[in-house]
Amino acid sequence: MRHVISVLVENKFGVLARIAGLFSGRGFNIDTLNVAPTHSDGRSRITATLNGDEKALDQCIKQLDKLVDVIQVENYHGDEAVGRELVLLKVDANSKTRPEITQICDVFRGKIIDVAPASLIIEATGNENKIKAFLNLLESFGVTELARTGVVSLRRGLSEE
Repeated sequence: MRHVISVLVENKFGVLARIAGLFSGRGFNIDTLNVAPTHSDGRSRITATLNGDEKALDQCIKQLDKLVDVIQVENYHGDEAVGRELVLLKVDANSKTRPEITQICDVFRGKIIDVAPASLIIEATGNENKIKAFLNLLESFGVTELARTGVVSLRRGLSEE
């Protein structure tokens, strides 16, 4: 089962390594990982997506909650959170293919952010399914480079931070 875990932490040396080590030590492979400062000074939010058994993950979350620099751990289920991902990709493009690529970008609300004689760099955001569909349509043009942020997610409703 796929899980989205959000961990609010003190932004200190070694915190990410301890958290990643706890997941890997319990047999979880992290599929996506995003770490960035929050609006609160000295705090960061770690968002990880992973697959695994719910019971084993619950144990892992309890152990995460005991780590000194961990402030809050949440396992987001279904629609209780909003998640988005950012992708930057470089796609082969010439005068014949640019109009079709531009049309695909318009449909997916992608943004062409760099134009070169033989390529375009495109930015798109959305949920994982939207990003997958967007990439599938652009693959036939020749995607030469790709960078993704992984999922960032926040719980719907009032913040408890």
